[in-house]
Amino acid sequence: MKQMQALVPVLLLSGSLVLGACAEEPEQAPPDGRLTLATWNLEWLIEPATFDELARICLARGARARGHQRTIPCDLVPGRRWNEADFDRLRAFAAKIPADVVALQEVDGVGPARRVFPAYELCFTSRPHVQNVGFAVRAGIPHRCNPDYRALGLPDDDVRWGADVTLYPGTGREIRLLAVHLKSGCNRDPLTTDRDACRTLQAQVPVLEAWIDARAAEGLPFAVLGDFNRRFDREFPPSRTASGDIVAMWPEIDDGDPPEADLLDPGSAPATEACRQQDPVRPPIDHILLSASLGRAAVPGSYRMWTYPRGADPGRWPDHCIFSVSLDIRSLRS
Repeated sequence: MKQMQALVPVLLLSGSLVLGACAEEPEQAPPDGRLTLATWNLEWLIEPATFDELARICLARGARARGHQRTIPCDLVPGRRWNEADFDRLRAFAAKIPADVVALQEVDGVGPARRVFPAYELCFTSRPHVQNVGFAVRAGIPHRCNPDYRALGLPDDDVRWGADVTLYPGTGREIRLLAVHLKSGCNRDPLTTDRDACRTLQAQVPVLEAWIDARAAEGLPFAVLGDFNRRFDREFPPSRTASGDIVAMWPEIDDGDPPEADLLDPGSAPATEACRQQDPVRPPIDHILLSASLGRAAVPGSYRMWTYPRGADPGRWPDHCIFSVSLDIRSLRS
């Protein structure tokens, strides 16, 4: 595990092979050679009209959606409904974040995402449920939306899939990205804890590692971004028990085998503030993990947590922060 020094408080068609705008044109690196990646969990971002429809068939506490049923828990109603003013506020805030690519979680697909990121192109998983994972890619950056990484849903397909995108495909600066939203409810306990949430998250770890190792074997730079629902500050080697059961995610996936899988977590320094003024300071469960070559390209001091507006009436904001880091992609092979 490596750490970045001098840290500071920084459709397209779902699930199909589609090239983003200009994807077949010559490579377009940022003028200063920097590429900024970010991740943002938008907390049940659903169009107001859609939310109202789903509220009428909401699920009582403890109930689970069946098959491809689109619904929401009744305890979201009405307090977690995003209204028109909220969408305006989110869009204005997003416009201030100088991110080139944003991994998004808890979004009901392209429609609500486009309202927050109107100047970006979107790649989203095609999972029929209201919580999907995707990417917002700044217009003009060549990219390809790859097939959904459905394996993260596990055999019962109850968990969110991964969104997979390639930046600068077919060039010397090709980068592969995976956006994830892993199982919640086991963010600090050992993964061997006898609880459904921990067992599910434990089962997702080798699936996640398989994607990481496949990319590392290809020798191309990659990153995994999103809501891991896991506090890495509570995890230490060894990653497995004597009997071979996975007990910790971070040391399991950061094993340096193949070498490109020697990961960098640029947000490993202790948190010093909360992004929402009403929240306590707590370690993040959202992460941006960089492969070995991308870790070397990370700009020192560029990792940042973005705080939401303060004041007597700051408005409603998601319960997760935006995190970002900048890369100098001129250091990648050309």
